[in-house]
Amino acid sequence: MSAQAVSYDELRSLLVECCMLRIPVESIREETPFFGPNGIGLDSIDALQLTAELERRYGVSIQDPAVARKALENLSTLRVWLLKQRAREKS
Repeated sequence: MSAQAVSYDELRSLLVECCMLRIPVESIREETPFFGPNGIGLDSIDALQLTAELERRYGVSIQDPAVARKALENLSTLRVWLLKQRAREKS
């Protein structure tokens, strides 16, 4: 599946399933932080699980911790990062 086909709903579902969140999928907005007091409650273990699942599903890996922090801020930053990875593959 190409990154262009990745929807916010698909990413929401991925988060809930992969990180075993006990919140409604609809409560995760595009700008809702993944981490921190106003976020959805992810921790470092969730980040590892999420990056492993991204690699499994989309064939992309996040090696650099600084890149991971930026890409895993919220749904919008994750989707943009996936789109950039896809664009790099094509060039």
